[in-house]
Amino acid sequence: MLSIIAFWLLLFFQTTCAVTPADAQAGYKALQVFYNTSSGLWDANAGWWHSANCLTVVADLAAIDSTVKTEALTVFPTTFTRAQQWNSLRGNNSFEDQYYDDEGWWALALIAVYDVTGNQEYLQSAETLFENIKAAYGTTPCGGVWWDKAHTRVNAITNELFMSIAAHLANRVSGKLSYYVGWAEKSWLWLRNSGLINSQNLINDRLQLPSCKNNGDPIHTYTQGVPLGGLAELARATGNDSYIMEAQTLANASIPALTKNGILHERCEPKCDSDGDQFKGIFPRNLVILYRKSPVPMYADFLQKNADSIWANDRNSENQFGLVWSGPFQPPANAEKQSSAMDAIIGALAVSSAYSGHSGPTMTASSSTSPTQSSSQPSGSSGEHGSSSQKGSGQHWQVEWRWLYCQAFFLYFLLYEYS
Repeated sequence: MLSIIAFWLLLFFQTTCAVTPADAQAGYKALQVFYNTSSGLWDANAGWWHSANCLTVVADLAAIDSTVKTEALTVFPTTFTRAQQWNSLRGNNSFEDQYYDDEGWWALALIAVYDVTGNQEYLQSAETLFENIKAAYGTTPCGGVWWDKAHTRVNAITNELFMSIAAHLANRVSGKLSYYVGWAEKSWLWLRNSGLINSQNLINDRLQLPSCKNNGDPIHTYTQGVPLGGLAELARATGNDSYIMEAQTLANASIPALTKNGILHERCEPKCDSDGDQFKGIFPRNLVILYRKSPVPMYADFLQKNADSIWANDRNSENQFGLVWSGPFQPPANAEKQSSAMDAIIGALAVSSAYSGHSGPTMTASSSTSPTQSSSQPSGSSGEHGSSSQKGSGQHWQVEWRWLYCQAFFLYFLLYEYS
């Protein structure tokens, strides 16, 4: 009888150990310490494509958390206006630069912001970026699109992003369903036949030139993630569930290949450059999109386990997250690591029963906030870089006591069973 009681107590406290909205809010506040309101970008070095991913993270959290949404509605127009101004100082137009994959990340970020705001200006900017990338389609010796405008590389991620943008736009742009579905299907057919997907259903980095053969380089987490969201969006646009099955094949191959004890790892760990710091969160972000179209319990378990590990093992006293999600936290913190880990935490919340009603974008053309309006500085920020308290009043201690309860009952259960 005591054993049964101990089991249910353990189960109850394990459930309460799951990440909460308060945890995500604390992580968001830690991310915004790196936000520069002058440039609209994150981090002192103003990582360009990294900031697009940070913006996506803010939008994804705002989509499921009204508290964060209130502040995010000032972040969105600030970044929309000032990031373009910052980019123009580098000699570029709008959100464009010399790399098509960078443009792809910004297009998806703007779509995520549109999903929260319903403001057509964000969606139209994403369409413009899509057209810019599309102009390069078929100009490589291998087909598909180039990675860069100098035409040095044909890689997986740029073509995956192109496919995903087309699929996302198909579900959002009124009157252009067949146009965007056509491009998404064309791009996916090219990817599937390009040789980039190897015999293990894992996607290598790029094609050798001029042979157009798979270069066999080690795989990256983000390269495995982007097609999951793109194919789920394509299935939604077409009603063709074969795209879901293809996405599941990729996901089911990736999870065991990229994890250790269920926790996602990047091959450059424990020391990555800023790109490697960003990569990992893109996988759970896109797994969430797939889960919403096809709720496989294994995917929810994966998201929950990674989020819980980040919070328990890879977090410092300021709620900053590190690179290695299994822990321990290793400084320095940066916006790339923080936003990447936030992807997993947001993913766990998004697939939990508390948020099961959120299913993605709404087709609306109205908005209460114009991106081009001047925006006030986000609440709680000061100076050039936004800063805010890392611990909500009472939340930090509530979280710590929660984990103490978990550990105590887990220890009790073990001692009882094996004494």
